[in-house]
Amino acid sequence: MRESAGLNLDEAAAKLDKKRSAMHRIETGVTKADVHFVRSVMDLYDDYDPHLLEQTREAAKPQWYRAYGFSDMGYVDVETFAVTVKEFSGLNLPGLLQTEAYVRAILGHGPQRTEREIANGVQVRMIRQRRLMGSENPLELAAIVDEASLRREVGGAEVMRAQLRHLIEVSELPTVVLQVLPLSAGMHSAINGAFTLLSFPEPQDPELLYIAYPTGAVHLEDEKEVREAKVVFESLRSEALSPADSLALIERILGER
Repeated sequence: MRESAGLNLDEAAAKLDKKRSAMHRIETGVTKADVHFVRSVMDLYDDYDPHLLEQTREAAKPQWYRAYGFSDMGYVDVETFAVTVKEFSGLNLPGLLQTEAYVRAILGHGPQRTEREIANGVQVRMIRQRRLMGSENPLELAAIVDEASLRREVGGAEVMRAQLRHLIEVSELPTVVLQVLPLSAGMHSAINGAFTLLSFPEPQDPELLYIAYPTGAVHLEDEKEVREAKVVFESLRSEALSPADSLALIERILGER
């Protein structure tokens, strides 16, 4: 809107009584804009957008996960508004496909958490999963998992058996496409790590590339980065087993336990 109005960042900041750095943080999504600021911007740029005002009001509302003691959940924030998720989960199973016991085992390992924090973390993940089965605001998931994640024992033998049975069940959902990258495939297109692609209902909202690492995560909207990640995901799809063959492999691994 600013560029269409023919203003650079310094000029807009001066006219809006804002520091240049504050304007830059708002434009890049680092900090939220309130309704009054957005109205001032639209007046200055002579560009009224009621949809933008509604988005600003929505962004100001407390996110649902705050009821569970979490103040900032960057990925969950964007997943809440996404319509499709394409995930290569590396050596983990996708959070959207994990059982309660499996989640509890993961959250109970690593950084020390209280029992309440673990219980809240489990509940948040279970709530996220409801969208795979709901008719209102459904979420479509295309998941590619490494065979190693199916064989790695998390939480004990019974927890893993239940987790494998759960994968078989959810693979039948119309919103889920599950593929397994077999160990026999050897090197593959994403050998360096997991990543997730998210798309949103509004055409003007750019697709997002999300990459987590041990101490944090990055959210990338750069068109080139997203496009290259999509190419990698499609390569993984061709390297992975078909959904039917993936299901057969999961059933075989379950039978071996």
